Amino acid sequence: MINNYQKKSEILAKSESQISLDQHIKDCLNILKQLCGCFPRLSLLMKEEEFWRTLSKCIIFHDTGKAHEDFQKKLYQQSNSWNNQRHEIFSLYFIEQSNLLDEIKDFVRYAVIGHHKCISEIYDFIGHNYNTSSFPIGWYSCKTSSFAEDCKKLQTDEVWKILECYNIKKTNDKIADIVLLAKRFKEEPYQLNDDNFLLMLLLVGFLKQCDHLASAGIDKLYKLSDANFSFLEKYPLYKHQQQVSETLGNVVLSSPTGSGKTESAILWLRKQLKDQGEGRVFYVLPYTASINAMYERLAISFHSDQQCCNVESSSRWVGMLHGKLLQYIDNKISSDRSLKSIVNDFKTLITPMKIVTPFQLLKNLFALKGFEKGVSEWVGGYFIFDEIHAYDSKTFAQIIVLLEFCSTYLKVNHFIMTATLPSFMLNLLKKAIGEHSYSYITADEFLYKSFDRHKVCLKEGSVIDPDSLALIQKDVNEKKKVLVVCNTVEQSQDVYQKLESKNKLLIHGGFNSNDRNEKERNLQREEVQLLIGTQAIEVSLDIDYDVIYTEPAPLDALIQRFGRVNRRRNKKISVCYVFKKQNEKDKYIYNSEVVNRSLEVLQRIVDKDDGVINELYLKKCIDKVYPRWSKEQENNFNQIYNLLKEKIEKEFSPLFQNERSEEEFYKQFDGIKVLPRSLKSKYQDYLEKSQFIKADGLLVSIKESRFWKSFNERKIFKERICYNDSCKEKEDKSVLVLNCKYSSELGLQFSELDNRDNSIFI
Repeated sequence: MINNYQKKSEILAKSESQISLDQHIKDCLNILKQLCGCFPRLSLLMKEEEFWRTLSKCIIFHDTGKAHEDFQKKLYQQSNSWNNQRHEIFSLYFIEQSNLLDEIKDFVRYAVIGHHKCISEIYDFIGHNYNTSSFPIGWYSCKTSSFAEDCKKLQTDEVWKILECYNIKKTNDKIADIVLLAKRFKEEPYQLNDDNFLLMLLLVGFLKQCDHLASAGIDKLYKLSDANFSFLEKYPLYKHQQQVSETLGNVVLSSPTGSGKTESAILWLRKQLKDQGEGRVFYVLPYTASINAMYERLAISFHSDQQCCNVESSSRWVGMLHGKLLQYIDNKISSDRSLKSIVNDFKTLITPMKIVTPFQLLKNLFALKGFEKGVSEWVGGYFIFDEIHAYDSKTFAQIIVLLEFCSTYLKVNHFIMTATLPSFMLNLLKKAIGEHSYSYITADEFLYKSFDRHKVCLKEGSVIDPDSLALIQKDVNEKKKVLVVCNTVEQSQDVYQKLESKNKLLIHGGFNSNDRNEKERNLQREEVQLLIGTQAIEVSLDIDYDVIYTEPAPLDALIQRFGRVNRRRNKKISVCYVFKKQNEKDKYIYNSEVVNRSLEVLQRIVDKDDGVINELYLKKCIDKVYPRWSKEQENNFNQIYNLLKEKIEKEFSPLFQNERSEEEFYKQFDGIKVLPRSLKSKYQDYLEKSQFIKADGLLVSIKESRFWKSFNERKIFKERICYNDSCKEKEDKSVLVLNCKYSSELGLQFSELDNRDNSIFI
């Protein structure tokens, strides 16, 4: 059977470190054993023992096709004729001839054939390599041999010896009809309404988990224990915290900003893990900076030995995922471990908790690459949604679909917390998780009254008026810690330049991640007396200032801004100045009618209570400002909700990756990254030193609308930047360069050109 080839002592599964097939199967089964302990709530969905038993068969067979003579030559670095064949197809040879029960044999075939490539790619590969009338006209084989001929190069005796160790024996000499199998799998996908849909989705997902984790050398999956929650004992509990700590199942919590909602969520989580069983945890926040701050907070808190811990050493308990993860790790974590190793820990299910943006979860519903792995992590898990008020109607619609899917099919429990969510949105959330399967918990009236800490003062005119600036400057001169919040980057830059302080700082979305990280470090040192910024201040920073001056905005945004003043309630009542005049460009950010209703509500507070904000009354005020969606928002919500629901019902299928969905998904959420022209030389220098993460950290993300405006004004051009890589010879990288001024102090200045040399734009 093996011609002109001296067989090696063992069949390899991996060339790196030369891991044998036998050992790789054992490594994967070790991961499976731990998965059983990490996902006990799988029993709520199906017969647990049968599922894990079927998955074990998938694992045992998944790489047996690597016993092909030419693939072994490749792994042993000998000359070979492998020619990019697919080892998954050859694994079907052994499945077909095995003593597997017929009712599970097809499940194993399906999971194994697609554990690296989607069904469409496998279908195309077979169609181009094996001539058959079963495929469309025009398809023809580039080979003269059949699949049966190719199977003669398999080291079958050695494989059957391995399989017999798992009580799997050869019972026949049949050759799998891979053509008909691929055709059937492609034409008859497992869809949402199929009885075996969930079984196949999770078989594929967990097979990929086992294979990828074992291949990465991971041999232990972590779980949270009682010791991880010991930090909670340090704090006396509010009444609502005591309630959530005793409540099983879904919870919607309403309590004022600063009343320990994060601790409430963790108290709830401890109760779920103790009484309902293990499950992976996803803490969902809307913004990158919020996630970074929460990661640092929880990573330290969860460490069982807080006397000798740091953020990096705690990553076994808590991970995070967002679009700027590489830059964060490169800037914040010093470790002997490689960057790749730390990132892999964050991305895999090795950590029991991940802090994520909703988009990291939603992308799995769009069937993007690896979605089966992502969905498998959700089974019987726990989702915590913080700052749920922060999403637009389109994103909120997708979150509702996500909640419905996870509640209905995966038995996920949810903890949703808010201080400023309108009732109509709250009702949508309740319906999504089950109108009769949640507990609604709210802080008591006494606590709300004790959180009265702000007095609103409405001011005529704009923040940029001379009288307004003089008022702000007076507070700065009196050594108060002053916060100024503007609605646009340009306005914040203008205010920043017109106010004076030895310790002032500007934060907005027009900074690259390298400069943003440095600014956040400065804020943590609490030396900044004057902080000026945009909406980035609303939710992302744990800061405590004496007084705030803000441009007009919707009430929920204003409440978040106010929450950055007198945050710890040790200053009695602090004044929150709100200017009435709306900037001309504000209409592109906020609905002017909502802003006007917000100002009317604040005026009633001034008239009724001399401006002192009653936190309990704010709940009613929110409903006056947001009685419902605007017509446009409602249309957006309904359209996105119906489209995603239909996509899941008709197109969501294991091993069917949707390339078009991937493009659609990232188009709606990702900004466009540009390189400020003044940073070109620094960017090239980083490339020369192979410091690619630091190079990417110089890019600034701008909105698509801003990109096209700049493009039409001929401020943006594409350039290929050449560099000498230390590992290779000449390389080049394409980047979008923006011809606007940039500095680490002010960020991007869209209205000012970088005029050092404009010849390139002619």
